[in-house]
Amino acid sequence: MNSDIKHINTSVTGMTCASCATSLESYLKELDGVASVNVNYANQSADIKFHQDLVNEEMLESAARKIGYGLILGSAGEQVKETEQREGVRLALLKRKLIISIIFTVPVFIISMILNNQIPFAAEISLMFSIPVLFYAGSEFYANAYKRIRHGQLSMDTLVALSTGIAFVYSVFNTINPQYLLSRGIEPHIYFESAVVIITLILIGRFLEERAKSKTTSAIKNLIKLQPSTVSIIRNGEEIEVSVEEVIAGDLVLIKPGARIPVDGKIKRGESYLDESMITGEPVPVFKTKKDIVYTGAVNGNGALKVLATKVGSDTLLSQIISMVQNAQADKPKAQQVADKISAVFIPIVIAIAVVSALCWYFIGPSPELSHAMSVLVTVLIIACPCALGLATPTALMAGIGNGADQGILIRNADSLDSLHKTDILVLDKTGTITEGKPQLKEIVWMNGLGPKEKRELESSIFSLEKQSEHPLAKSIIDGLQNENHNIVEIEVENPQNQPGKGIVGKIEGTSFAIGNLKMMEDHNARLLDPYIKAKHIEYDLKAGTKVYVSRNGEIVCFAIIEDKVKPGIKEAIEKLRDEGVEVEMLTGDNHVTAKAVAKEVGIRHYQSDLMPTDKGKIIKELQSKNFNVAMAGDGINDAEALALADTGIAMGTGTDVAIDSAGIILMKGDLSKIIQAIKLSRNSTNTIKQNLFWAFIYNIVALPIAAGVLYPITGWLLNPMIAGAAMAFSSVSVVTNSLLLRNKR
Repeated sequence: MNSDIKHINTSVTGMTCASCATSLESYLKELDGVASVNVNYANQSADIKFHQDLVNEEMLESAARKIGYGLILGSAGEQVKETEQREGVRLALLKRKLIISIIFTVPVFIISMILNNQIPFAAEISLMFSIPVLFYAGSEFYANAYKRIRHGQLSMDTLVALSTGIAFVYSVFNTINPQYLLSRGIEPHIYFESAVVIITLILIGRFLEERAKSKTTSAIKNLIKLQPSTVSIIRNGEEIEVSVEEVIAGDLVLIKPGARIPVDGKIKRGESYLDESMITGEPVPVFKTKKDIVYTGAVNGNGALKVLATKVGSDTLLSQIISMVQNAQADKPKAQQVADKISAVFIPIVIAIAVVSALCWYFIGPSPELSHAMSVLVTVLIIACPCALGLATPTALMAGIGNGADQGILIRNADSLDSLHKTDILVLDKTGTITEGKPQLKEIVWMNGLGPKEKRELESSIFSLEKQSEHPLAKSIIDGLQNENHNIVEIEVENPQNQPGKGIVGKIEGTSFAIGNLKMMEDHNARLLDPYIKAKHIEYDLKAGTKVYVSRNGEIVCFAIIEDKVKPGIKEAIEKLRDEGVEVEMLTGDNHVTAKAVAKEVGIRHYQSDLMPTDKGKIIKELQSKNFNVAMAGDGINDAEALALADTGIAMGTGTDVAIDSAGIILMKGDLSKIIQAIKLSRNSTNTIKQNLFWAFIYNIVALPIAAGVLYPITGWLLNPMIAGAAMAFSSVSVVTNSLLLRNKR
């Protein structure tokens, strides 16, 4: 059944509060074939997994529309364009409604609060001015509430519709027939001003909130805008201009000076400086020339380039980054899951509190009982907005994850962002993490008795087998052999098998070869028989450098000496990590001599060498069993298990796809100093989430009892419904604004 499951991330329209997300989520989950739904109010998105044989995207969109929501389907770019258009229309409509609401609310407020209803026909005038506010400016509250109540769903619109609707209907009745209550000795109060001011204040809050929320999703929008819409390519010897969607892998793309790169590819002709800051977060342009890889969205400098497209559309690195950021922003940490559960039951509880409070004031409260009951009912319904609670975590996550993307730090999920700042020990792989990951072949030590022809044949066999490996050491041997022997021949390899942490084996023209470390040689009973190789082996045991052995039919015929330079700034980065309270440990499959030399050079106190991939995983488990929070940074296939087991896996963006897929955080430049930035980002994001949740909870804990009138016996006053409306609007806006501060932190 899993093969039939489709996963989509779609934009949502029509959500006006946090409980809307809970409402839509619970409604879609009930549909046959829906495996999981995760609706995010802050970035107006839904992450849905469903069985394609039972339900499709159109059916999901239709179901959402029934309860007043909409799903925007299509690619990430199409969704952003459609969402931006709708956001523009939505903001323009909100602005127009807000202006009209203010124009008609001001006279009602003046008549009621300043003139104290002392002018002739005060109630009738207030009624006339209230109608445009309720039935035009505030129409969406009543329309949305009606749609959702029909399907057993509640939202903030329900509370607004109930409170203002009750106040308006009660006031209309008292305006048309004031004698009904007067004959019973009750003053027929009117609440037109409360109804219209509440709607106006909520519209102000909603307008500000919509504008602020659009800024929290700016990272996605900015990334999508990096891809140009048209591109010049050469097909059949002719230069033509096509839309970027028409480009296919294998096309030769022309990149003019100052233009953005539209595809991932390899430079075939030309050289230039490229600004890749949107990928790596580094502002310094990078020089690129023939055979260098370029990425979608990079800005070309002054040189003209011809680029062979290797990846287009959704396969490009930029598209994968966009997808990763979208999924991360839609992810829900444990704190948000708790908040969502509270929001789901919050509105029914609020309605119950409002009704019980009103009844208490009516039956046992002081005179005028009905007036007090009505005021309390409206105030409780209005002030208890779960929006701040629902916005607290996702807005901070979106701002933090967006900030990270701007700096070349990609965060795959909310839990990784939450756990990174708790790190006690950072475990580092050596090759590609501490070192540059560009090892170079220094020397090959051959056994005695090999003639030039046999050496060339062995070189071709080694070259052909190493071509089947993705390990950086294999690439260094390939490059070194090509530089030494320009006429090297690639031979077909039978049944090549990569053995992570050891090397690679295979057969060439019936001869068995194994290339790897000493453990690999031991596994294949390959021995050092030649006296010259034995002596050189002992000599190099005292020097830094990685030895890669080659056996032919069980006999070691040579070993390669490979050196890898330490990345600049690593020592300083490790010192800063210690200042942050993080201890650093190096785990490597390399030999003890090399590991010791590298550890000493960069200032690492704890290291272990000659490790298998499973050994790294065991060490991480041991550290975790001692209650250490462990982060692991690596870039190779042999790091995948350790990255997955660590509390936080950190992959170097220069590494393999397997390592990147196993990690929760990806550093696009592969720079260790970015880990320090990521830790600070994690700490800032977590602190913002805590601040938001604290104020959201405090707001509701304090506001509800005050709205219900607990201070009346002490102070002799009840909270005005208009003040409740202002407080509700301010709570949501303040949470979003606090989250937006994360966007500017570095």
